Amino acid sequence: MLTTIDDIKEFAKKCFSNARGSHGWDHSHRVHKLCMHIGQVERADLEVLEIAAYLHDVGRPYEDASRGGVCHAQKGAEIARELLAEYPVSDNQKANIIHCIRSHRFRGNLRPETLEAKVLFDADKLDAIGAVGIGRAFLFAGEVGAKLHNPNIEPEDTDPYTEEDTGYREYKLKLSRIKDRVLTAEGRCIAEERNAFMEAFFQRFAEEYEGNK
Repeated sequence: MLTTIDDIKEFAKKCFSNARGSHGWDHSHRVHKLCMHIGQVERADLEVLEIAAYLHDVGRPYEDASRGGVCHAQKGAEIARELLAEYPVSDNQKANIIHCIRSHRFRGNLRPETLEAKVLFDADKLDAIGAVGIGRAFLFAGEVGAKLHNPNIEPEDTDPYTEEDTGYREYKLKLSRIKDRVLTAEGRCIAEERNAFMEAFFQRFAEEYEGNK
């Protein structure tokens, strides 16, 4: 039975013992730190946020094993519901935590409704842009066997989890759109700076790839 935040943290860490590097425990650790920062500025329920941050990606191993067939947000919410059945927080807090996890996915079909869900959504997305986001994009591309880049095909005409699922594809189809999807004021401030760095990087990347720099 999980009864303390340390229990939850240890459970979450174990879920990533065999995880791919792009979505390993270090990602959840950074999301937790971002949640605590943004949540404090936005006056959110930090207890809800701390639990949701640690558990938000516990369904990721199922999505990776299915090569995208399982939605990690939905699976994570199911896992959290069972874990928190006897946890010493209110029923409203439990429902909020589950909603946070279920609605945090960028490509998901459930919009974050509570302040805490918006903070988690933002924190998770912020870790996908900027310098760390660039590194994670190329790390994930390597994990699925993608090539470095393919300027001869439009990213929109490619499929995920293939050799065309490059870091540049991830930038064009997802990362470049994140700053306009951020939901909190503090999150938007962080997103603007990270996005500017990322745009400059990928412009330079394309120039260097063609041998023009």
